[in-house]
Parts: sequence; C-alpha cells; structure tokens
Amino acid sequence: MVARAEAAAATRRALLDAAAALLDEGGPDAVTLREVGARAGVSRGAPYGHFPDKESLLTAVAAEAWDRLGEQVHALRADPDRSPAEKLRTGLAGLMAVGRGRPHLYQQMFMTPAGDPEAVVRAAQRSQDEFLAIVTEVVGAADAHRYGALLMTSVHGIIGMTVSGHLNQEKWHTSAEELLDTLVTIVAR
Repeated sequence: MVARAEAAAATRRALLDAAAALLDEGGPDAVTLREVGARAGVSRGAPYGHFPDKESLLTAVAAEAWDRLGEQVHALRADPDRSPAEKLRTGLAGLMAVGRGRPHLYQQMFMTPAGDPEAVVRAAQRSQDEFLAIVTEVVGAADAHRYGALLMTSVHGIIGMTVSGHLNQEKWHTSAEELLDTLVTIVAR
C-alpha cells in the first residue's frame, strides 16, 4: 500500500512539475493534460487520475507557488540577522522575481481559479499572512493591513509594467529595484 501511495505521489509531483514547465514555456495555452502526461513520462490517462481537468491542474500549480512563496517569507521572518525593513524588501523582491521571471505562473497565482479556488485562496492567505507579519514589524499592527495592501498593489504594478515593457529606464529614469527600494524606504520611515 505504501509503495502505491508513493508512486501516486511521485506521479502527481511529475505532473505538477511538467505543467509548471509548460506554463513557463508557453502560458496556459501550452498546458494540455496530454502534453503534461507526455512531459511527465506517464500514460495519457494518468493526469486524469490526479486532476479532473486542465483548470484543476493549473490551480494546483498556482497553489503550490503560493505555498513556496509563503515558506520563503516564513523563513525570512525568522531570520534574526535581518532588520524588519530588509525582510520587507527581500520578501517583496521574491514576489517580483516570480512575476518577472515566471510571468505566466504569476498570472495564475492572481487569477480567480476555475479548479479548486479554495486551495489557491488558502495558500495565498498563508503567504500573505506571513508577509503581513513582516509589515507589522515595520509599521505596527494598526497600519499593517493598509501598508501591506499598498506594498502588494505597488509591487503588482511594478511587475506588470516591467513584464509589459512599459517600465523602462529611458522613459522613467528608474528601475524596478529602485522603485522597490523607494517603497520600502517610504514605508519604513
């Protein structure tokens, strides 16, 4: 029984990894259950044993991305060698790295999922709670939600402008990193 459960878990892992790779390479349109199965090296029917449809698979990929981000922010929060402002900047930089380096995945993370919406909402909530704890260290509990929302929406805009090519040095005389530094400096005062 254990071997069967381990095999199922390994297959699920391979399917999620294959779907994430296809998403990175060509966006949601590149992700088909057939191609995911082929990329994962399993039978054509194997993906359907784990995910009822493509949307459910993409939802699982997005939830996993939120979980990873939450784990990173949690570890960052526990780092005694960083100041709260450094933790804040590093956490936001991590989100920017996902958005700029894996824009299709980032989009999936912020979409209303068609698969199991609660899975993504729970994963995002855990990650955002970790982020809010860092914001609280910087600005205090009374202002944490307002500043947290301001920071998240600002970084979301920075990512969008960067990915679309609208945030360029020639036009704005600044970079995404400089904008992030400015945000953190303003909030951490």
